[in-house]
Amino acid sequence: MPSWIRRLATRPDARLRTEGTPAPITDGSPHAVVIGAGFGGLAAAVRLLTRGYRVTVVDRLDQPGGRARVIEVEGDGGTYRFDMGPTLITAPFLFDELWALAGERRQDHVEFVPTTPFYRIRFDDGEVFDYTGDGPAMEREIARFNPADVDGYRRFLKKSESIFETGFLELGHVPFDKAGHMARIVPSMVALESHRSVYSLVSKYIKSKKLRQVFSFHPLLVGGNPFSTTSIYALIAFLERHWGVWYAMGGTGAIVKGIADLFARHGGTMRLGETVEEITVDASGPRPRATGVRLETGEVLAADVVVSNADAAWTYKHLVAPEHRTTWTDDKLARSKHSMSLFVWYFGTDKTYDDVAHHTILLGPRYKALLKDIFHNKTLSDDFSLYLHRPTATDPSMAPPGHDTFYVLSPVPHLDSGTDWEAETERYCQRIEDYLAETVLPGLGEHLTASLTLTPQGFLDDYLSVKGAAFSLEPQLLQSAFFRPHNASEDVDGLFLVGAGTHPGAGMPGVLSSARVLDTIVPDPEPLAA
Repeated sequence: MPSWIRRLATRPDARLRTEGTPAPITDGSPHAVVIGAGFGGLAAAVRLLTRGYRVTVVDRLDQPGGRARVIEVEGDGGTYRFDMGPTLITAPFLFDELWALAGERRQDHVEFVPTTPFYRIRFDDGEVFDYTGDGPAMEREIARFNPADVDGYRRFLKKSESIFETGFLELGHVPFDKAGHMARIVPSMVALESHRSVYSLVSKYIKSKKLRQVFSFHPLLVGGNPFSTTSIYALIAFLERHWGVWYAMGGTGAIVKGIADLFARHGGTMRLGETVEEITVDASGPRPRATGVRLETGEVLAADVVVSNADAAWTYKHLVAPEHRTTWTDDKLARSKHSMSLFVWYFGTDKTYDDVAHHTILLGPRYKALLKDIFHNKTLSDDFSLYLHRPTATDPSMAPPGHDTFYVLSPVPHLDSGTDWEAETERYCQRIEDYLAETVLPGLGEHLTASLTLTPQGFLDDYLSVKGAAFSLEPQLLQSAFFRPHNASEDVDGLFLVGAGTHPGAGMPGVLSSARVLDTIVPDPEPLAA
């Protein structure tokens, strides 16, 4: 770890900030450039701004949000508003902190409401499991499938709580930038059985095959295969139980707008529709040091600190010159394993499906074999499992009166599958439509009024995500914590990473926590100004 970061990390006051009064900013304040206006980039921008940095956010899209952008589609009856990406809020305090750091309250700007059930899980044979935060209700649901698994569920939840306390509360905001940091947690990881996969850990406590699917699907929410993702991610079960599952009225886009407005109110600068082509580096000293960014137009923005919320693999492969990379070389990047991708269909209907929950998971006829096709064989299968989001179940404003807004996503292989999505999209979308019509949305084809799709090719083209992966690097044990690209670049001083591809990983809690890490590794602005 560079000495200028080590001094900060070991100082007595190096700690996370959860509230405060914004530091004053002047023209002489040090400048931070943030590449990308996804949730990780926006959170980093607010945290740096309230510490006293002048902050400029640059994003190639025409609106903030990154994967959480919003698209409005005119259909029969009016406007449908689609959140393009994340929909689940499971750690609302991480959003609350951003407003609190600026001396404001999130509740005054964005309203969060609880959703229940958390998920309605439908098996291919039509059986349904309502997954909630209500302990007795969950045990009754489990008993319907296998009464003997009620006790196993209780023990699994205790295990999930132990993993949560260590993996999220203690380590979620800790920078793993030295091998020694990883070595110190090995005993805890052994005790928590981190060598197991999520599915293996669940199977230790749960015997019903259907219930094993219910309690092991969570890694898919962050790009991981339940059969290979480290059981550290079993913490999600308790995290949801602890804080609940929430929805932002107005959609996820309302949170993006709220943070962007917060950033602007306190003096931040947002430059949209502009692409960063290079992170400029001064290699004259003992170690390379980031000095700013060069835009596609040729304009250079000088900076004291550069934070990349772009895909981590893209950042190193395309934004940092090879001669400045001794750790994340082209060869190492080529060997890295990337998450699966997604096929997402956004659509509106001219009727409401009132018996469909806010979040529905439709499990296909195969579980392990389908995941093997996606993650290992890189094959687009004939069958699928789906996540169906119906925000109008909670917030009718997302569609015209009397209409519904949906998106349905199917995990699919990333672009190494060789699938020609231009040729495949219509056929694949029709198969999903037919399946939904046969199961939970009868007559769907007769009621469609708006439609658009996002494919793995779109993840590459729109978000510059290597291989079209939806969640950056796959969250396997040897691509987690110290083994993930570090929040403080191993190769370039003054360069920091946030977002799905760095520690602690994907998902809204993960990317927001990656921005929290910056509080302990980015130097305070006063010494830089001096």
